[in-house]
Amino acid sequence: MDLKEILIYIFLGIVQGFTEPIPVSSSGHLVIVQYFMGINIKDLNFEVLVNFASLLAVLLVYKHDLYHLIKNTIGFLTTKKKEYRSDFMFSVYLVLATIPVAVLGILFEDMIGNYLKGIQQVGFSLLATAAALYLIRNLKGYKGDKNLTVKDAIVVGFAQAVALIPGISRSGATIVACMALGMKQDTALRFSFFLYIPVSLGTFLLSISDITGASNFDEMALPYAGAFIASLIFSYFSLKWFMGIMKRGNLGYFALYCLAAGLFIIFYF
Repeated sequence: MDLKEILIYIFLGIVQGFTEPIPVSSSGHLVIVQYFMGINIKDLNFEVLVNFASLLAVLLVYKHDLYHLIKNTIGFLTTKKKEYRSDFMFSVYLVLATIPVAVLGILFEDMIGNYLKGIQQVGFSLLATAAALYLIRNLKGYKGDKNLTVKDAIVVGFAQAVALIPGISRSGATIVACMALGMKQDTALRFSFFLYIPVSLGTFLLSISDITGASNFDEMALPYAGAFIASLIFSYFSLKWFMGIMKRGNLGYFALYCLAAGLFIIFYF
């Protein structure tokens, strides 16, 4: 593999890393970038690795919150103390919200891969993302971590499943659902990105043997490593940036971006 191809993988890692945390669809942007560059990387191992890098960035940003959640969840299971119950229930709701994307991902994986990755499809999906973001742009919310319900978990879980469609942002879909259900901004952010953890981790664990057993693994080790590091770094700073935007309530800017990008794609191609 020559230097140009390695740089292409690194650049795609940057695109994935920057767009994964923000509500503009990382999968959609990978389709768009590859289309403009005239390439078509049908490498599922690449997608798994750069998504796992984004997961590590989420773990780094939320390490203290995750430690607190895990500690208190275990504490409730072992002691049944009431002060640990809200964190335990938060964990339960995360598990419930993971089920829809796991089931629907297995059932419709082939259909999504074969029919829903066209450039026009991404354009229309970006318009849907824009509309959803615009509708909730000014919501503040009133539900904290202790006020979530089974209904909230199921609705957000199905919202994440919808984001299996390229162009529908995973973070956008889940945050829109969280905000529409009345969650406060910080609770919506935590629930959305904690929900990303089991999906990404599960996908990575199931794909380890495919990645290491690939016939071209030695050849792809360097571009994989470059894309992985790029995705990790850009995911970390993009998530920190997005957290600040959420605090200032500027989601309308992402709605305008998705609208402009979607219209450009639909009418240009």
